Amino acid sequence: MKGKLILYTLVAAIGGLLYGFDTAVINGALPFFKAHFELNDIMTGWAVSSALVGCIVGAISIGKPGDLFGRRQMLKMAAVLFLISALGTGLAQEINSFIVFRFIGGLAVGAASVLSPMYISEIAPAAFRGRLIITFQLALVVGILLAFFVDYLLINTGGNNWRYMFVSEAVPSLLFLLLLFKVGKSPRWLVQKGNYEQAQLVIQEVNPLDESENIIREIRETIAEEKKQQQEKLFKKPNLRFTLIGICIGLYSQLTGVAIVFYYATDIFRAAGFSTDSAIGQTVILGLTNLTFTLLAMKFIDRIGRKTLLYYGTIGMAIALGVFSWAFFMGQTSSWILIIVLIVYVAFFASSMGAVVFVLLAEVFPNNIRSRGVAIGSFSNWMVSGVITFLFPVVTGMFEQGKGVAYSFAFFSVMTFSGFFFFKKYLFETTNKTLEEIERENR
Repeated sequence: MKGKLILYTLVAAIGGLLYGFDTAVINGALPFFKAHFELNDIMTGWAVSSALVGCIVGAISIGKPGDLFGRRQMLKMAAVLFLISALGTGLAQEINSFIVFRFIGGLAVGAASVLSPMYISEIAPAAFRGRLIITFQLALVVGILLAFFVDYLLINTGGNNWRYMFVSEAVPSLLFLLLLFKVGKSPRWLVQKGNYEQAQLVIQEVNPLDESENIIREIRETIAEEKKQQQEKLFKKPNLRFTLIGICIGLYSQLTGVAIVFYYATDIFRAAGFSTDSAIGQTVILGLTNLTFTLLAMKFIDRIGRKTLLYYGTIGMAIALGVFSWAFFMGQTSSWILIIVLIVYVAFFASSMGAVVFVLLAEVFPNNIRSRGVAIGSFSNWMVSGVITFLFPVVTGMFEQGKGVAYSFAFFSVMTFSGFFFFKKYLFETTNKTLEEIERENR
């Protein structure tokens, strides 16, 4: 792979790092700002899920601006929003302004979740595309681990520790913004705008083979077809199949309960009897597991295929979630079984669903609806995440100690298991195929 291909991919992937950091930093901060603002269960759920409302809005609305102004330009806007959110949440004096700035951060996360994988998929040669798009997921889990580690380091910094946790995100946000001035524009977007010479230059910069003319021709052909079919609807044939698959990819990725694990792990461990310091320490272990198995998936995603990873991952996660639910039902929360089971769960998630979901969302849609398709797939992801993140503290507060957690994880286990059958029946393989080949074979 050429140096500029690696550079452009890594810069775009910082959007994933900020995505992970922004969504996970609240885990360690939660016990402290909850006490500071004196929040009840409903307001706790709203304070956490408000960012996810922003994610929903950002994901569903970024498609058209991304087509109009370009992926790179909109990523710059997302970087600015990340920076505003980091400073605003850390300096908030009352809960309403805190929620507003969390919402702004959510807008940035939603935009990055669509644009970063899309940008990488549009600069990547087919042979490397899976590994390069998964760099976004790798950066995401690095961001989660970094957030957990920063939370752990800042626990004992006084009454404003939670403020420091949120403000710390300003550093990678500013770095992201500055580095985006060093990357090229998406060649597919340039061709769409009629700038063929610049598109050819970008392709030559990032493609390991001298195939720029063939690539330009393929892109022009698909864009010409797009103009003929510009009135096509997402929910009408022949696009309906792709749209439903994309929506279900987003749905099942969150029905695994991963948001609950990474947002509320500290509270779950505290409910199991661990101290706050110890509970936050356990999240670092989960973050390291997440990173390790994402690296493993990165090695195999272009060898064994997306579907195979999903098959074993959904089965493994369903079993782990079921055991976790059983432990709370049986009152086994004082043992280390909870940590072991969650480590197993995170390992299966990171090496399957976590690694594959953004790769698939960037691949399964035809070119003429890709921007809108990725946006609606991300929208379904964030919609489910927002609902379950808001409801989790409410549900757990409705039942006696531990039972709410048990019922919640039993539900996630069943839904994850059902995902296995969906992927087996409806999902098509995209490994080692150009975006144009995927479209031709599955129309």
